Amino acid sequence: MFIYSIAQEKLTLHPAVTWIALPLLFTAVIFMLSGDVLAKGNSSARAVALGSAYTSLATGIDAARFNPANLGLESHQQNGIELVGVGANVNNNSFTLDDYNKYTGAYLTDGDKDYILSKIPNEGFKLSMDAEAAAVGLSIGSFAFSSNGAAIADINMSKDLMNLILNGNTFADTIDITGSYSAGYAYASFGVSYGTLLYSQGSRQLSVGATYNYLKGFGYEEVVSLQGMAATFATGFEGNGEAIIRTASGGSGYAIDLGSSLQLTKNYTVGAVIKNFVSGITWTDETEEHGYLFDFDTMTVDNMGEDYVTSEDYTKEIPSFKSSLPSSLQIGFAKTAGNFLWAVDWEQGFSSKTGVSTEPRISAGAEWYALGFLPIRAGYATGGKENSSFSFGSGLHFAFFYLDAAVVTGSSFSGSSSKGANFALTTGLVF
Repeated sequence: MFIYSIAQEKLTLHPAVTWIALPLLFTAVIFMLSGDVLAKGNSSARAVALGSAYTSLATGIDAARFNPANLGLESHQQNGIELVGVGANVNNNSFTLDDYNKYTGAYLTDGDKDYILSKIPNEGFKLSMDAEAAAVGLSIGSFAFSSNGAAIADINMSKDLMNLILNGNTFADTIDITGSYSAGYAYASFGVSYGTLLYSQGSRQLSVGATYNYLKGFGYEEVVSLQGMAATFATGFEGNGEAIIRTASGGSGYAIDLGSSLQLTKNYTVGAVIKNFVSGITWTDETEEHGYLFDFDTMTVDNMGEDYVTSEDYTKEIPSFKSSLPSSLQIGFAKTAGNFLWAVDWEQGFSSKTGVSTEPRISAGAEWYALGFLPIRAGYATGGKENSSFSFGSGLHFAFFYLDAAVVTGSSFSGSSSKGANFALTTGLVF
């Protein structure tokens, strides 16, 4: 419960609220890893290690996720079974792991609070999460079959709200939560992919491909409307607000990816894919709207215990509704043969939605098979909605079995510079 006091014309939060709220805020960055698992390829440890510069490098079952046209190229076909793949990516736009370790559980001075607020951009504190779990994927020649569990969430807390948590509401100050939002959904996908050659002459090959995914929705939540303000005056406090949230617990739909790939020579390949070219999930189970409204005028310590705040909340059933997965364009160029491989990718969303951005993201990665069975991988990515980051990975490849792992750091090689957490682990068989 918030505990208020008026002293020297100031509304403050009880110190316990600050001590509790801030650790919870930082912990949310890490704790969201435990959420349900968006099929962006986070379960491919090889892709994560290469900074997701994988459009033209992906082979076999990975081609189904990154560019199905690669299945039409002879050099990219790979018969195999992916047994398990897991990966998660949690990011925020403000705080590093160093900040988390320094301020969690600590007594905050005014200087500490000013520093924390200075780290938050004017658009607010943003937290995003996408994760994926894949099981029993199969690739045979030009075909691939995949199954994934996926989830994605975007949250934004206005800077005013963060200021309120840290410092309370000062006299003649107005707190505005407009601009805060959240959205998230979870689903399973079952896909079939196919790639075919359109042209072949010598080492030059042109192929196209598509992936069709059947989607089973598990949950959907979106803040449709969120606005509110609170102001402090000499006569008391005034404020009002509204939140309308739409939810569902089940539905079904589809998504189609379209890709093309051109092998220029036996060493170099360029490709492009439109992820979720068309898609839609119709939410039919327990579709509801939840509303919360409040209003108070010249509230003081003397009357705040009375029925001075008028509020209303409701839950009502609503008709089925439809949502779509975010669409994006990815273009990649890669060296695809030899013991040393590299790739560069460009990714850009067609609209700013949960999980994508119209701001392009550029990534680059390299892979070296130093000992044949022990690949060494590294990558870098910058732009888009996510933070700039370095990535690293390796694995063990023995005969038919492979095990790959990857981690992502922040803007430097040190994990303490990371504004979140990103890891992936993949294992399977090739034959």
